[in-house]
Amino acid sequence: MVTIQGNKIDNIIRERIKQCNREVKIANIGIVLQVGDGIARIHGFDEVMAGEFIELQEGTVGIALNLESINVCVVSIDDCLLIQEGSFVKAT
Repeated sequence: MVTIQGNKIDNIIRERIKQCNREVKIANIGIVLQVGDGIARIHGFDEVMAGEFIELQEGTVGIALNLESINVCVVSIDDCLLIQEGSFVKAT
């Protein structure tokens, strides 16, 4: 059986804590409710501006058009066939 002294455990834990990345990233994320004719209706964006680029989960990019109180309409710049309902999107 291997025994480890308490001070060695303490040093290991302290070293691991120092290596820990404490960077916090805040992202404005929404979910696609509906897709049709290259326009996606997205719910969950709180701080999106009209004309802002939106990054869709499938790697496509869109532009926020109208900002309604409940959802945002985004027109796709890339291939709109890749956008699916239920996908997550991120404001840039």
